[in-house]
Amino acid sequence: VQLQASGGGLVQSGGSVRLSCQVSGITFSRVDMSWHRQAPGKRREQVAIIGRDGGSTYLESVKGRFTISRDNSQNTAYLQMNDLKPEDTAVYYCTTSPPLTWGEGTQVTVSS
Repeated sequence: VQLQASGGGLVQSGGSVRLSCQVSGITFSRVDMSWHRQAPGKRREQVAIIGRDGGSTYLESVKGRFTISRDNSQNTAYLQMNDLKPEDTAVYYCTTSPPLTWGEGTQVTVSS
């Protein structure tokens, strides 16, 4: 399984970013997908999950701001992040749920 996350960058507080996760080596439509993040000095935490049926769940602190989605025809998962806050600064990783492997992640930095 290969996972390539992209779309991160530097954004001002209140701004938006959309992350993408290109998946290969697995039948994408048959797996649940998740996004995780790890801030400096903190443990990695799960941000959102999207099931094969499209159902989703979110970390409490991102509810109403982040939206996870998937495009099975493109083998791609997305994380739309709106109203970003400095505490959202982290390296964001996508993976299957449960995780089979981890990619390199993409850095999101939110300036105040």
